[in-house]
Amino acid sequence: MAVLVARQGRELQRYSPRTGGRIVVGCIPYLVRDDGELEVLVISSQKGHGMMFPKGGWEVDESMDDAARREALEEAGVRGETGGVLGLWHYQSRRCQQTYEGYMFPLRVTDELKQWPEMASRKRTWATVQQVMDGCQHAWMREALQQLVDRHAKLQSAL
Repeated sequence: MAVLVARQGRELQRYSPRTGGRIVVGCIPYLVRDDGELEVLVISSQKGHGMMFPKGGWEVDESMDDAARREALEEAGVRGETGGVLGLWHYQSRRCQQTYEGYMFPLRVTDELKQWPEMASRKRTWATVQQVMDGCQHAWMREALQQLVDRHAKLQSAL
């Protein structure tokens, strides 16, 4: 069995020339239930509370796609297939008083691991879209989720 370890440190991080803040990449892990509705995977913050999606710094040695999948693996213990970017959001870092650029991707979950790098510091929970809309305190993440919902609805109506 291979041991998975989360990347740490900021020496490989990318920074925005526009804002000076970090460029962050994340994903919305999801499944499509038998009834066609989306179910999404949320994680807690490292402090153990809140409801958010996996995200982290985009590093110079990886594509955005790779960064989104890496964050899902490290923080939520899932693997999957990413779709096209849902959008770019600017948000204020609570710790650094800087504006970050956040890109979000959908990630259709194909594998849920029993053990993952940050399992000791994060909880993961499958939730309905409405539960996340009601419980996620990050407006930009709720907007990204709405983009996924709209994209999914468009695909469903084309079937």
